[in-house]
Amino acid sequence: MAKLSVGGQAVIEGVMMRGPKDVATAVRDPNGRIQVETHPVSSIADRYPILKKPMLRGTVSLVESLVLGLRSLSYSAKMAGDEDEQLTDKEMAGTIIFALVLASILFIAIPTGAAKFFHFITDDPVFLNLMEGFLRLAIFLAYIGGISRMKDIRRVFQYHGAEHKTIHCYEAGLPLTVANVQKFSRLHPRCGTNFLLIVMLVSIFVYAFLGWPGLIERIVSRILLLPVVAGISYELIRFAGRTTNPVALKLIKPGLWLQYLTTRPPQDDMVEVAIESLKAVLPAEEILPGSGSYLEEAAKADTSAEPPAADHVPALES
Repeated sequence: MAKLSVGGQAVIEGVMMRGPKDVATAVRDPNGRIQVETHPVSSIADRYPILKKPMLRGTVSLVESLVLGLRSLSYSAKMAGDEDEQLTDKEMAGTIIFALVLASILFIAIPTGAAKFFHFITDDPVFLNLMEGFLRLAIFLAYIGGISRMKDIRRVFQYHGAEHKTIHCYEAGLPLTVANVQKFSRLHPRCGTNFLLIVMLVSIFVYAFLGWPGLIERIVSRILLLPVVAGISYELIRFAGRTTNPVALKLIKPGLWLQYLTTRPPQDDMVEVAIESLKAVLPAEEILPGSGSYLEEAAKADTSAEPPAADHVPALES
């Protein structure tokens, strides 16, 4: 029996999971309890079916994932103890715009501007565009390698590993327990890391034949073609997540290898959080008997840890 399509994202001290009808964010709070927020989710493509067509659904999925991811990050920051980190809708929109501008500077403006230094080799526009693409890829890999060394990010990457392992366990048809989940790989072909790497590689070939106009024209052309690049990349990663073709599986190996940087082996308590997040978006019939109930276990442990009430001792009269 085919399993439902689920995906996820690591957040601060937790995991967000998205199912067909719901999205859930589970977070371990400072007291050790697992807090889960679940709400229904629908895609704009449900109202406008044309957006489900190939080459369009990739851009829609990317934008919606970005919005859901930021909301989950905001919730996780609050639950993890940073009460001031809850974002309003206005602040969230500003954060998205800032992130897009920063990404455009880092991965578009800088590489295409720096590619001019290859003019001493040749003025061939295809060559210069290819060099720009390889510079973009190098910046991306350096960025991933750099943030993976940060202590707080490494912990998020452990939750990323817990997310992948939990989805693997569900897709394998096993009860969702820590012992079962920990047996699986922390690498997954549908990972966002794979998607970003594919975007970098696809952009090399898409932009290679655009000629070599002025700097502003190059930046604008690359931004305008981002939906095309995202659309192609999305279709490729969908195919990679479903295929058993040995050639295709070899081609996605670099994306899996990159996940050795963006995931880390999770601790058991992190896996518990990921399991509860996934269970929150699954129909009851999809949760196999024997799956863990870590919300209940955490609540019982929290209750047993409370000190007993002191016996009442009347005050002595003077």
